[in-house]
Amino acid sequence: MVRRRHVPPDGPRHNLIFRSRGRSYRELPLRLSEFGSVYRYEKSGTLSGLTRVRGMTQDDTHIYVTADQVKGELTHSLDFVLQTLRDYGLNDFYLELSTKEEGNPKFIGDDSLWVEATETLREVAEASGLELVPDPGGAAFYGPKISVQARDAIGRTWQMSTIQLDFNQPERFELEYTGPDGEKHRPVMIHRALFGSVERFFAILLEHYAGAFPVWLAPVQVVAVPVAAEYGDYLQGIVADLKTKGVRAEADHSDDRMQKKIRTHTTQKVPLMLIAGEQDRSNDTVSFRFRDGTQLNGIPVDEAVARITGAISARALVNTAEDLA
Repeated sequence: MVRRRHVPPDGPRHNLIFRSRGRSYRELPLRLSEFGSVYRYEKSGTLSGLTRVRGMTQDDTHIYVTADQVKGELTHSLDFVLQTLRDYGLNDFYLELSTKEEGNPKFIGDDSLWVEATETLREVAEASGLELVPDPGGAAFYGPKISVQARDAIGRTWQMSTIQLDFNQPERFELEYTGPDGEKHRPVMIHRALFGSVERFFAILLEHYAGAFPVWLAPVQVVAVPVAAEYGDYLQGIVADLKTKGVRAEADHSDDRMQKKIRTHTTQKVPLMLIAGEQDRSNDTVSFRFRDGTQLNGIPVDEAVARITGAISARALVNTAEDLA
């Protein structure tokens, strides 16, 4: 596998930023993060949708800490990673600890530092309470790592976030900070990828939800479908109100018949459809239609808007009328 980037790899670039001026222990932990474009040559037969691509976007974070801060920062990073994945609805995890393969020349650095880094990661991983699976020889060339392995809705396992401990790059780049004793000290470097490949993360989410995203995450959260064209303006006013509240809503003013519009947006797995005819317009109400075909009819507009914004705030998975009742 050959990896190419437009610019130098993120770790060295962040090292150069750290080294660009004198640093004090008061600045640590120092966290630098960016989204970088990464390219790798993959044979055509190995490409697969968004899960295996030649060009990807990687979220890279590098955290510079003192030796005393290592364990606390690793714990914080792992908690942050797991909570973020849970916020997206992924809850079935285990951890993998990738270590050095003895005698393999690709691994750099002093053996004692590898032992220290590996044991620190092991302690943090075990403290999380998650299952920990060994991965001998799977470490990066500069240090061991923890990777979060997530199971999707059909039980497949995907490597998600990674946290790596690195004593070697600070040594090679001659990184230093001034400690409270006035002397120069070497920082420790933590590599963290929250999503890994952003493209693959979205592919996993698509598979996990089978395209039926929870309402907070759906690209289009609400579509308004008038029973007939004369009710389009009434629904457009409701859509405008939703948009002022940050809801991704739109009205379908196409020439298709109402039933075809409903089929179209059901196929597209839009979480919520609002339908209105004469009775709704006269009573200042609206009707909901959900992904499973169930409906809630005659809901006052203010209440309907409150239910929609409430479901979004609660990050609810709204598929049926009961979910919004």
